[in-house]
Amino acid sequence: MLEQLKDQPADKILSLMAAYRADPRPTKIDLGVGVYKDPTGLTPVMRAVRAAERRLVEEQVTKTYTALTGDPAFSDAMIAMVLDGAVARDRIAAVATPGGTGAIRQAVELVRLASPGAKVWLSNPTWPNHNSILKYLGVPTAEYRYFDEATRGLDFAGLLADLGQVAKGDVVLLHGCCHNPTGANPTADQWAQIIAVLKDRGAVPLVDLAYQGFGDGLEQDAAATRAIVKAFPECLIAASCSKNFGIYRERTGILMAISPEAGMTKTVQGNLNFLNRQNFSFPPDHGARVVTMVLTDPALRADWEAELEEIRNTMLGLRAALADELRRLTNSDRFDFIASHRGMFSRIGATPAQVDAMRETDGIYMVGDSRINIAGLNRDTVPVLARAIVAAGV
Repeated sequence: MLEQLKDQPADKILSLMAAYRADPRPTKIDLGVGVYKDPTGLTPVMRAVRAAERRLVEEQVTKTYTALTGDPAFSDAMIAMVLDGAVARDRIAAVATPGGTGAIRQAVELVRLASPGAKVWLSNPTWPNHNSILKYLGVPTAEYRYFDEATRGLDFAGLLADLGQVAKGDVVLLHGCCHNPTGANPTADQWAQIIAVLKDRGAVPLVDLAYQGFGDGLEQDAAATRAIVKAFPECLIAASCSKNFGIYRERTGILMAISPEAGMTKTVQGNLNFLNRQNFSFPPDHGARVVTMVLTDPALRADWEAELEEIRNTMLGLRAALADELRRLTNSDRFDFIASHRGMFSRIGATPAQVDAMRETDGIYMVGDSRINIAGLNRDTVPVLARAIVAAGV
């Protein structure tokens, strides 16, 4: 049997990580993997998370199973943080999942179960694992234009034109904030227009909310998602705790499914439970319980929000510093988009050959489409990257 297997294509980001680790140069810079790093290059455990874990170790008396949904208190806490009452709680079914990736996977499984012929629309570009999961599950896809390579901003006219072709019942995957990989995001007015077009087409939104708190603030980053759930009778939300709680390895996420009416929630919840059972039975609990403690304890929550703001402002400062240095070196404003983007990522517009040149010459590692992780920089490496970008002719 096993001899019939074929090699699978290597994951580009994981391959990049391996190449970075193998590079002996002490001056190398990792801008590929999507994790936050402090100025020393460490991905720290957040203060509130560490405090919650200490308390958990002291207070927890059992490691027995929770439920197929995960701990109900986790769902309640996450729903409150993400939606803040934007829709009635009795219309929301939810399950804990292994990270935001697990939530996306379960969302696609639910779409396939509920509407086998539905097409899922993805932004071009999008996070590569979106395409990979959909392809593996055999779900038909389509693309809508999103990024303007010339301006490094949103191709809003193209986006609206393509979303105007969505068929009734199709699912449209939207990045709730901090678009990955581009960093370019719609304004509030543009979100209102997107919602109007999709509502007119009878689409079902699927929101990927992986970076709440990393863009314009915890509340501001949830604004588009809340507007969506208010406007549509049904939608899906996949939220991750990896970034904003810094618990990448704990694999903590949640899938929310909003039904048109409360009477449908029990059936939707039952289907979510069923899918969890088929894929992994009980979801991981440690990270979810820590998140619940942080969100429901006023002191822990205040400290977490303060540190999250520190992280967000650090990334904004790095964006401004890189844009300023590139403006100084080029005597032009063509890289000012970096300061206006939000979240961890920006696509700087380098060709694959230019990306290779920066890696070979300067030890700068970024994804082949020129996506850089802003959080991989510090004040010392910003000038190094700026000089390499200019030298490569970007």
